[in-house]
Amino acid sequence: MKTSAKFYIAGLSALMASTALAQAETITINSFGGAYEEAHRECIITPFEKKTGASVQVVTAYSADAFAQLRAQKEAPQFDVIHFSGGQEIVAAQEGLLSPIDASKLSNAGDVYDFAKANLAKGEGPAYSIAAIGLVYNSQTADPKPTSWKDLLSEAYSDHIVLTDISNGYGMLGFLMLNQVSGGDLDNIQPGLDAIKTLLDNGAIVVSTSPEIQQEFAQNDAWIAAYASDYAYTLRKAGLPVAFVQGQEGTPASFITTNLVAGRPNQDLALQFIDMSISPEAQACFAEKLRYSPTNSKVELSDEVAADVAYGEEGVKGLIRFDPVKIEANRAAWVDAWNRTIAR
Repeated sequence: MKTSAKFYIAGLSALMASTALAQAETITINSFGGAYEEAHRECIITPFEKKTGASVQVVTAYSADAFAQLRAQKEAPQFDVIHFSGGQEIVAAQEGLLSPIDASKLSNAGDVYDFAKANLAKGEGPAYSIAAIGLVYNSQTADPKPTSWKDLLSEAYSDHIVLTDISNGYGMLGFLMLNQVSGGDLDNIQPGLDAIKTLLDNGAIVVSTSPEIQQEFAQNDAWIAAYASDYAYTLRKAGLPVAFVQGQEGTPASFITTNLVAGRPNQDLALQFIDMSISPEAQACFAEKLRYSPTNSKVELSDEVAADVAYGEEGVKGLIRFDPVKIEANRAAWVDAWNRTIAR
């Protein structure tokens, strides 16, 4: 009996060690599905697995859903690295759901622009890609070519403008920028609402989703829409003569961040994944595949790709990040005011 017990204990110990090793060699992340997730795998996940020998389990979950899961699983989170595009990392860090990051443990951190790594010590992970919001326009029919957010109010474009409902994240950022150039701020969106009313009176239309924007450009003689650089590229791939320009007053930005989840046992491996996400190679790949703007100053892009993104010191200088926490706190009231404005 004593010998059997020894064998049993030895076997159990080996099993536990094997299980612990397997856990240490696997991390779980979220990604956003579709074309984004395909690029995520090609640009980061697969190279990471090849380099480290580890496995990456991917849960498809957009930012809001991923954040809800993280909160619900606070005592036993499933994610090792979690990605957000709506600023959820700010609140998650405040709630202790994310671990502070020591920049010295990220070999690529030194090359990342300061704005993209400002709060690592607070637990807010670095931004590894940025969706730049500007003016998507028909390069053949929009005359003159737009250069400014105020151009949206020009009679030259009148009934050729597409507005995106602020229930859409990109639509919200575009509206807030229009509000800003009209004299408003996050404490006063009435100038923006007045501008929207003027645009609608002049023949602009409102859509809710990106496929509807494509339909307007393809079928209904749309010339300009305030939307993201990545979607301009999507439209061009669909055969439409579409270009993208950053408005000279500034470029609203949706930061896509990679964050270290607190309470997980394999944070060193997770940090390696985060480090690869901010590498110049990974970011150049994302810019090439999806036209997201890089945050690593060492990224080198072709002229064709660079024209579609906020690129280099000058390109990122004009990026504007509207306070995601304030947006969330006011979202319901703003949507209500927006719906009253567009009701016709």
